[in-house]
Amino acid sequence: MLLTAAPAFSLVNPQVEHQGLPLFSSVPSAQSSSSFLRLSSPSSGVGSAVVFASKGSENKPLTGVVFEPFEEVKKELNLVPTLPQVSLARQKFSEECEAAINQQINVEYSICYGYHAMFAYFDRDNVALEGFAKFFNELSLRDRGQAEKLMRYQNKRGGRVQLLEISLPLSEFDHGVKGHALHAMEFALSMEKIANARLLHLHRIALRNHDAQLADFVESEFLSMQVEAIKKIAEHVSQLRRVGAGHGVWHFNQMLLREGGIA
Repeated sequence: MLLTAAPAFSLVNPQVEHQGLPLFSSVPSAQSSSSFLRLSSPSSGVGSAVVFASKGSENKPLTGVVFEPFEEVKKELNLVPTLPQVSLARQKFSEECEAAINQQINVEYSICYGYHAMFAYFDRDNVALEGFAKFFNELSLRDRGQAEKLMRYQNKRGGRVQLLEISLPLSEFDHGVKGHALHAMEFALSMEKIANARLLHLHRIALRNHDAQLADFVESEFLSMQVEAIKKIAEHVSQLRRVGAGHGVWHFNQMLLREGGIA
C-alpha cells in the first residue's frame, strides 16, 4: 500500500534525543502555529521521526495523509478476464486440481452406478431381499450426491466440469460359495476403499499445488464420512460371514429394513 503526505505535511528526522514520549505523540510547537506528531521506537528512540503539520502563510487547508490504491489491486485488475467463456471467480486453482476433481466425479458416479445395479439385483422377485435393495439404493443416492457436491465445488472455484465415461457395472451377484448377499457386501466394501484411496489422492494433489481450500474441502466433506462407511460395511461383511448363506441372510435383510442407511 502506498502512503504519501499532503503538501501541508513534512517528515523530518529529529536530532533531539528521545525523551520518553510514547510511540505516537502529538506535541504543539511554541514558536509557530504548528504541531507535530512524533513517531519513535518504543525502546531506544532510534530511527524516530516527526511529522509536522504547519499552517502556511496562504491559509491553505490541512488536507492530511492521502492513501493511494494498492499496487497489488492494480496488478489483479490486469488479470481479470474479459472473455465471456472464461471464469471470473478462478484464483490460484491449478489445472491439475481441476482435472483431479473431474476424475473424482467420475469415481463417485461409477460407484453410484455400481450400487444402483446392486439395488436392481436384490429388488428382483426371485431374489426378494428388500433390505439389501434399500441399503444399496441409499448408497447409490449418497454417491450421486457426492458427485454433485464436487461439481458445485468445481464451478465455485472457476473450473469446468467434464463428465467422463462410466464403465459397465456388474449386474449379477450370485456366488456358489459365499452366496449373493455376502458377495455383494464384499464388493461394496471394495468400492468404498477405492473411493477413499481416490479421495486421498485428490487431497495429495491439493497439497502439492498448495491449494489449502481444496484440501480442507476434501477433509471436511468426504474423508471422515468415507472412514465411517468403510467401518460400517466391514461390520456387515463380518456379520454375513458369521450367519452363512441360509436363513441368517433373511434375518440380516430384516435388520437392514429397520435401520437407517450409511448416508
